[in-house]
Amino acid sequence: MIKTRLDIVMTERRVTGRELANAVGITEQNLSLLRNGKVKGVRFGTLSKICEVLDCQPGDLLIYEPDA
Repeated sequence: MIKTRLDIVMTERRVTGRELANAVGITEQNLSLLRNGKVKGVRFGTLSKICEVLDCQPGDLLIYEPDA
């Protein structure tokens, strides 16, 4: 299962959900869904903008954990 580390990276960078959503051009609600792993996919353009704002790589935001 793919899990997101977006909350961790945001905390490390001291970026709020509102700040990130505004900078990326998505709603806070959609960002919240992404942060909580409630989405089935993310557009590369959105992922690229998140990485640009947070100064990170996609691999910093996503991890793979095998199902139990």
